[in-house]
Amino acid sequence: MKDKNVAGILALFLGGFGVHRFYLGQVGLGFFYLIFFWFPLMWIISLIDAIVFFSTDKDNFDTKYNKKFIEVTRRAQPDFEREKPHYDRNIRRSDRREYRETRRPTNAPPRQDNTELKNSGIRKFRDYDYDGAIEDFQKALAMDARDVAVHFNLACAYSLNEQPEQGFFHLDRAVELGFNDFKRIKEHDALAYLRIQPEFEEFEKNGFQLQTQPEKVVATTTEIKVALPEEAETVLELGGGDLLEQLKRLGDYREKGLLTEEEFAAQKKKLLG
Repeated sequence: MKDKNVAGILALFLGGFGVHRFYLGQVGLGFFYLIFFWFPLMWIISLIDAIVFFSTDKDNFDTKYNKKFIEVTRRAQPDFEREKPHYDRNIRRSDRREYRETRRPTNAPPRQDNTELKNSGIRKFRDYDYDGAIEDFQKALAMDARDVAVHFNLACAYSLNEQPEQGFFHLDRAVELGFNDFKRIKEHDALAYLRIQPEFEEFEKNGFQLQTQPEKVVATTTEIKVALPEEAETVLELGGGDLLEQLKRLGDYREKGLLTEEEFAAQKKKLLG
């Protein structure tokens, strides 16, 4: 990554030879300076270059000379921002809440503000605390089960945690809810672990969605209701085996992220009671 102060110093002391231009990756311009270095005018131009570099704002310098580095850095970051809705410009800001409500289906549950949990999950993700990030994102999802960004972030976190089943599940939900940046799915660094899984090829052929979706089934013995990322509750089946087998299946649901610790403890107590 190029530094504007280094470029300024090179232009000030070695600018006539075009060293600062070589440093900035402008090879052709550097050779031009080098060929005509014996002209006093080239040293005057280099002095002007130095003044410009020293006085240029860092962000403007980076935008011009570190553009490729910035683009690579952005691609390496998970997508933490949801696509912002496009409002009619003729609608006043004070009327936008009512406008959003009219666009929402009448039977849709009210959404809660999960911004604080999302931001906490993002911070933990960037600190490589993927377990903590998953925990916060799951809580945010419990408040708004249709949050596309949270589903995508969970897919990234589970992928980095090498938990492909959960990763595919949340990536599927993100796509189902409207995420359509398929190029990001195929190139995002955080999803690399999912892409090397044997089922990814079929997942991609199916439009980045799972072949089968979780369905509502009736348990033969004990039922547990889990707040999966759906608008309606889903009933999971523990099966009709012995107590040990049911406890094992209950533990599997917890490991897959389908049960919270509190729900797991409550259902375990119900089985043992």
